[in-house]
Amino acid sequence: MPRRSLSALVLPVLLVLLAGCTGGSGGDASASTPSTPTAVNTTQACPAQPDSAASGTTTLPKLHFSCLGGGTLDLAKAPGVPTLVNLWGSWCTPCRDELPVLEQFDRAAAGKVRVLGVVSKDGKPQAESFASDAGVTFPSAFDGQGDLMAGVGINVLPYTYFLAADGAVTYTQVGPVGSLDQLRQLVATHLGVQL
Repeated sequence: MPRRSLSALVLPVLLVLLAGCTGGSGGDASASTPSTPTAVNTTQACPAQPDSAASGTTTLPKLHFSCLGGGTLDLAKAPGVPTLVNLWGSWCTPCRDELPVLEQFDRAAAGKVRVLGVVSKDGKPQAESFASDAGVTFPSAFDGQGDLMAGVGINVLPYTYFLAADGAVTYTQVGPVGSLDQLRQLVATHLGVQL
């Protein structure tokens, strides 16, 4: 049996580990991702939004997406209630730990604060399978090309934008939120909502 050098065996593993949760160079993520068994979509439809435009010193880019569970998300419009917009993808390992925290928060918020996901640089089958595995039911819009990531100038996930009811960005959480208590504190501090 021929001997292989240690570097030939270790290099591919190191490259995978160093890649982390970067979104890559763009393009169709579904083309490069291995096929995933068809999963039942567990996410809710995106809620209807008021007709008022998002306003404030800082707002998210004016983008429009279809949602995995139906409906649409129009970031040019105000959400109408305090809202968390979480960018996630099936390729993001920290997202797997964070999504259940966001799901717990969504249930505890009971309409006082809305949680919306934006699936970023991903394929629909992969995102639906990932959401199902993580027990995610909150609405998630689909941004397969990563237009929102490009619009806000990021290439890693997760990111969570805290929006006031008028659509103003009041805070940006870079990286995962580690616990329900941490998320409640962030919402109280940056959106003024006690849960």
